[in-house]
Amino acid sequence: MTNSNHSNVLIIGGGCAGITVASRLNNLKSDLSISIIEPSEKSLYQAAWTLVGAGAYEKDKTIKPMSEVMPSYVNWIKSHAESFSPESNSVKTSDGDYTYDYLVVCPGLKINYDGIAGLKDSLGKNNVCTNYDANMAVYTWECLKNLSGGNILFTEPPMPIKCAGAPQKIAYLAADHLKKKGFLKDSNLEFLCAKPVIFGVPHFQGPLNEVCDSYGIKRSFQHNLISINGAAKEAVFKQSDKDGNSKEVTKKFDFIHVTPPQTSPDFIKNSPLADAGGWVDVDHKVGTLKHTKYENIYSLGDVMNAPNAKTGAAVRKQAPIVAHNIVKDFNKSSEEYRHYDGYGACPLTVAYGKVMLAEFCYGGKVTPSFPFDPTKPSSLYWQMKSKLFPYLQWNVMFKGKEWKSPQHKAIEI
Repeated sequence: MTNSNHSNVLIIGGGCAGITVASRLNNLKSDLSISIIEPSEKSLYQAAWTLVGAGAYEKDKTIKPMSEVMPSYVNWIKSHAESFSPESNSVKTSDGDYTYDYLVVCPGLKINYDGIAGLKDSLGKNNVCTNYDANMAVYTWECLKNLSGGNILFTEPPMPIKCAGAPQKIAYLAADHLKKKGFLKDSNLEFLCAKPVIFGVPHFQGPLNEVCDSYGIKRSFQHNLISINGAAKEAVFKQSDKDGNSKEVTKKFDFIHVTPPQTSPDFIKNSPLADAGGWVDVDHKVGTLKHTKYENIYSLGDVMNAPNAKTGAAVRKQAPIVAHNIVKDFNKSSEEYRHYDGYGACPLTVAYGKVMLAEFCYGGKVTPSFPFDPTKPSSLYWQMKSKLFPYLQWNVMFKGKEWKSPQHKAIEI
């Protein structure tokens, strides 16, 4: 093992979480050697793909060359992580082994297109779309532009998924688009989701159901898409009841937006770092985001098992905490650990130009950062969604800066 294969901090994943935590670490302790294992040549701003699918944002603005955003002080290892040997502080990749003093695991999650029979063959034609891929989001808009009514379906799989509000965001924008074109009255819109409620945070369920009612969007809960035939324009759902009974229901469609099921990557799922569900097992009850077994391993972002919303807003809060805690450990400092409180945010695009900004922590506690009613759609939040939040990723988070104001606070409901 050569010295060039060793880092003080080795990071798995060069997405939003990986680059943000690397930049923050460097700002806190510039003499750390930091490596990132990341095979992709592209850096993505995925949160805007809903807007791309609604014709309100350009796909090209969501993609930058990885070479432009990868910090110069980072050793970029363009390889695939394959397995972990935490007892020897080593990670095996497709081009060799790398060792570390501290490991940060944040490769994101896996979009499991194979989890729905027929989906791979159906996507990208016959009005079968998804916004969970940049190119597919462009196709979503091509379909919506030419839509003049009919049976229009939007699906949501079982949790967890990244950006859990995204499956319904596109439903509202599609409905608003049809309304503006005069085709809403000719449309049968239906939102079919695997969970028994429209949104996981109770405070927002009533307002979101009202949004659905305003567009005439039918809600079908405990409906999980299990197969699709794009050519026949048929989708089969497993419908469950509260007693655990289930049956298959077939729906005809003229347009369908599918949110695929999502899992942890296979090399995580089959590793000693994973819990029984396949996610990286971290100390989320105390909130240090340190692995429950290995003291020099941390995880953040979509791949770890804290019961928070898997969003960029969560990463914005998690990365400074992980960086602080690693530097504390490295320096053997008497400083206190910082703790993650489960914060996440979901800017729900309820219409073109209007966003309901849901901010919350563990247990569904509502924690807005702004002195406004978070259930009231706002044009200001639309501007934040479409302009401020992309800027935050590229120019604040990726530069290792911590956005300290305004801060989220719990409110009494």
